[in-house]
Amino acid sequence: MSEESTNSIEYAKEIVGRDPMAAFLGITVEEVRYGFARCSLIIKPEYLNALNRAHGIAIHAVADQAFAVAANSMENKAIALNFHINYAVGASEGERLISEARPLHIGKKVSIWRIEVKGSEERLIASCEGVAYHK
Repeated sequence: MSEESTNSIEYAKEIVGRDPMAAFLGITVEEVRYGFARCSLIIKPEYLNALNRAHGIAIHAVADQAFAVAANSMENKAIALNFHINYAVGASEGERLISEARPLHIGKKVSIWRIEVKGSEERLIASCEGVAYHK
């Protein structure tokens, strides 16, 4: 792995992975490799909606964080252009959500990412797609 790749992975993990909002929510970066990230979030009582299920914003946040970290793990820094999320099932208080981001396409300036959020027993909570612009 080149020094530039190593520096990009470190940047993604330490800078992007510890941004103020992610830290505030308690999102943890569990793994970063070139073009891949895994993040987690435990659903706290204050993350629940009126139906006592994880609010969509909490699910979106952990998915978006994995997307941001993965997209920035490569040579060129990335910013999101688009993010689409489909919610499959709800998540409960205390449940640990795991979000993983992988590339579907990596171009010179634009990349497309598949992000999945899973809960207990590997059940799919949300399926997402993100598009990033690389500087």
